Amino acid sequence: MAGLKTNERPGTRAVARHSHLSAFKAREVLDLIRGVDYARASEILEHSERGAAEVIGKLLHSAASNAQHNEGLEPEEMFVSACFADEGTTMKRWRPRARGRATRIRKRTCHITVILSRMPDEELQRRRARVAAEQMERRQRRVAGTRRARRQQADVEAEVAAEEAAEAELLAAAADSSTDISDSEPTETEAAAAPLVEPEAADTSEADEGAAAQAGVDEAAVSPAAESAGDGVATDEATSDEGASDEAAADKAAADKAAADKAAADKADFSGADEEESE
Repeated sequence: MAGLKTNERPGTRAVARHSHLSAFKAREVLDLIRGVDYARASEILEHSERGAAEVIGKLLHSAASNAQHNEGLEPEEMFVSACFADEGTTMKRWRPRARGRATRIRKRTCHITVILSRMPDEELQRRRARVAAEQMERRQRRVAGTRRARRQQADVEAEVAAEEAAEAELLAAAADSSTDISDSEPTETEAAAAPLVEPEAADTSEADEGAAAQAGVDEAAVSPAAESAGDGVATDEATSDEGASDEAAADKAAADKAAADKAAADKADFSGADEEESE
C-alpha cells in the first residue's frame, strides 16, 4: 500500500520555492527539527550555525502564522510533523579554463516544505502537567530562596544587635571604672591645687603649736594665782576681821596674773619671730 503523497500530508504547511541552496544542505538542517515541537525547533534554528537555518527558520514561523490565522491553532500546541527539501531548477554557468576550454558551474536550488500539526490531546495533557509541575517547582525554589534570605538577614541583624549590646556593655563598664578612678584619685585641678594647700597646712600646724605653748604658759601662770586665791579664801573664812588684808592679797594676785600673762605673751612673740627666721 502506497503511503501518503507529499501534498496529502495533514497539517498546516509553508513552502519556499527556488531557494538558492542545495537540497543536500537543506536536508541536514531539516533533520534537526523533524518531529520536534514548535518552540524547541525555533530555538534549534536560532542557534544553528548553518546558512540554511535562517531560511528554514523563516519558513517555520510562516507555517505557525498560517496555522494561527487560518485555522485558529496555537503555535505552542503544534510540532513539526513533516519537513523535506526537493530538488529545484539548476542554473548552469561556465568558467573559462586553460587552452580554450570551459568548465560547467551548477547553481542548484531547492523547494523546502515545512508542515506543522497539532499535538495529540494526551501529549498536550502531559506537557501541560509537566509545565505546571515545573512552574510549581520554580515557585517552591523561589519561596525557599526568599525564606532562606530572610532567615539569613534575621541572623545577621541578630548578630549585629548582639555586637552592639556587647559594645554598649563594654562602654558602660569602662565608664563606671573611669568614674570610680576619678572618685578615688584627685583631678588635675585638685592635683595642681594640692601643693598650694600644703604650706597653709604647715602654717596651721605651726600656729597650733604656738597656741598650745601659750596655753601651757597660761596654765602655769594661772596655777599660782589659783593657789593664792585659795589661800585668800581660807583666810577670809578663818578671820572675818581681816577684810582689808584679803583685798590687798587679791589685788596682789591680780597684779601677779597680769605680769604672768604679759610674760607669756612676750615669750610667744619671741618664739614666733624665731620660727619665722628659721623658715
